Amino acid sequence: MEPMQRFRQECTAFFEKLSPEGRCSLVFGDGKIKNPVLMLIGEAPGEQETLQGKPFVGKAGKNLSAFLEAVGIDRKELYVSNVVKVRPTKISPAGGIVNRPPNREEKLLFTPWLMREIAIVRPDALVTLGNVALQAFMENTVGNVHGKWQRVVVAPPEKAAFTLPLFPLYHPASVIYNRSLAEVYQADLVTLRDSLLADSTSQNDS
Repeated sequence: MEPMQRFRQECTAFFEKLSPEGRCSLVFGDGKIKNPVLMLIGEAPGEQETLQGKPFVGKAGKNLSAFLEAVGIDRKELYVSNVVKVRPTKISPAGGIVNRPPNREEKLLFTPWLMREIAIVRPDALVTLGNVALQAFMENTVGNVHGKWQRVVVAPPEKAAFTLPLFPLYHPASVIYNRSLAEVYQADLVTLRDSLLADSTSQNDS
């Protein structure tokens, strides 16, 4: 069995045991599974992601794809996932089911699985989208470190820890609610693209 297939089966079995109904709609990562240049990590799936079984396919996903396309980064060459792999929900004042941020328990339960996932994918670098993803690796906020390369430890359970470069971005959904961030987001993506191009050029010259 392929490592990613085993990972998904074990993750599903683990969380279905915790679910009162004995089942849960997990949304796993999507994209280039083996050694992508970047692994993008968000916080959790929303309604559309849960319905389609893929991360970042709703409004935030369309924003992300548009920004990546604008700076010439091909999403097909990336691997995209979330820290929490089930949709966190709450009841709105109007009585509907809406998204909410993952709580502390959900983040603690899913983070070791994220670390295992990264160890399988082995990307060249990580890109976190929003505070939930960033804080799986470091105690800081996107407002302080966005657009600046960091170095973080990836510590999968029962395996040796390793380090990877990490580039923090605002969550694509934040641009929907705060249009003033669009320019900042675009500038950070240009910085990311330029650093990837510079790295590629230096490798070709060596």
